[in-house]
Amino acid sequence: MSAKKYMTITGASKATATRDLQDLAEKHVLVATGGGRSTHYRINL
Repeated sequence: MSAKKYMTITGASKATATRDLQDLAEKHVLVATGGGRSTHYRINL
């Protein structure tokens, strides 16, 4: 999932979406792939 997709689903701002996704990645709930504007997140199984 990209930050843009997260924004669409939740209605969050870009800053909030990025912060939320990064927080979940730090907690090992999500795994980040790519970098910068092309970062995508997936569920860590």
